[in-house]
Amino acid sequence: MELRHLRYFIAVAETGSLTVAAEKRLHTSQPSLSRQIRDLEDEVGAELFSRSARGVELTAAGKAFLDHARLALSQVDAAMEAARRAARPARQVFALGFLTGQEMTWLPRAMQVLRDELPNIDVTVSSHYSPDLADALARGKLDLAFLRAEPGFDLDYRVVSREKLVTLMPSDHPLTARSAIRPVDFIGETFILATNKATVLHDVIVRYLQENNLDIKPEHGVDNLAMAMSLVASTRGLALMPEYANNLLPWSVVSRPLEGDAPTVDLVIGYSKSNASPVLKMFLARAQELIAPGV
Repeated sequence: MELRHLRYFIAVAETGSLTVAAEKRLHTSQPSLSRQIRDLEDEVGAELFSRSARGVELTAAGKAFLDHARLALSQVDAAMEAARRAARPARQVFALGFLTGQEMTWLPRAMQVLRDELPNIDVTVSSHYSPDLADALARGKLDLAFLRAEPGFDLDYRVVSREKLVTLMPSDHPLTARSAIRPVDFIGETFILATNKATVLHDVIVRYLQENNLDIKPEHGVDNLAMAMSLVASTRGLALMPEYANNLLPWSVVSRPLEGDAPTVDLVIGYSKSNASPVLKMFLARAQELIAPGV
């Protein structure tokens, strides 16, 4: 018994006609197909079709054989595909990481840079806190990440964007009447500060407070933007966050710019100096396509 016998049998069973199966499905002659079916019946030892002037119908033996024939062919097809996959060279994986929330802006741009390589690589994407991204880069878990320039890691960084800080506040807060927030406006307000988990952002905010002689003790600490927005809404507090927060604000939270020259926090692409990935090398060669004007 050969695979073609099973294919011929299934075609006849599904069309109910030797002639239709031969001409429309198998592109062979009807006499040749009839011989193949008889050979199959001889090997099985049972009549699989009952023949009449109206066509052919499956016998009880034919109905039992049909399910197994379909299964056998599907398993053969699966085996062939598995063999083809195993014979192909393994696709290189390129692991991208993003500071949570930044993937909305930067993932499409990163994929555009990678566009010529996409048919030959598998791209994985994850989002984390910035220090966790730096650690993953240093450990070789990521090839490239969009993060803050975290100190204490043997990584290279390239600035792609400088984000101004903005003030987050409840949508019904009295300060929403102002077009820009002055340093003095923070006095007497509940203040929400990024913790040391967001080291770079924390330091920029603390420096802004010190430069403006604001002796403010934060009442709440947050590790990420989602937590900041939640606390702003629930405690009626104020928080300083990078302006990318504007893309993610819920209805209950609004933002206002800072008056004057607002402090900025850099968004960088980071990578390990020891990473020899050719895809990374190509990405870095085209990284200028990512960099915002004026950076």
